Amino acid sequence: MVDVSTKAETHRIARAAGWIAMQPETLARIVEGTSGKGDVLGVARIAAIQAAKRTADLIPLCHDLPLTRISIDFEIDPGLNRVRCLTSAECVGRSGVEMEALCAASVGLLTIYDMCKAADRGMTIGEIRLIEKAGGKSGHWKAA
Repeated sequence: MVDVSTKAETHRIARAAGWIAMQPETLARIVEGTSGKGDVLGVARIAAIQAAKRTADLIPLCHDLPLTRISIDFEIDPGLNRVRCLTSAECVGRSGVEMEALCAASVGLLTIYDMCKAADRGMTIGEIRLIEKAGGKSGHWKAA
């Protein structure tokens, strides 16, 4: 693990996103709440929050951070038959929260897959990426 003891504590924010594409019928079940396993997006939101909180347990050299805020949003795109997951993680600390935001997006999307796989095994998860970070020595960065 990298020694961050000499770094100043600053307010840090990271935002990540990704998507899962599926058959139109699968998306309709998610939107209508008729999935056999229940509220797909509600469960995926909780799973994503849990993932952000447990990132240091999953990524071996990741610092365990005192998260102050985690938000998870989903956007339905009926034109492309997909759900976009947008995550945000924040803390006041010595290390960035990019991994927490990325982990949350990944697990949120995997949870959607898990809850809908009986109806659609061909779903595709893609473009999980950092879209913005702020705080710390490197300052503010935003994806183009």
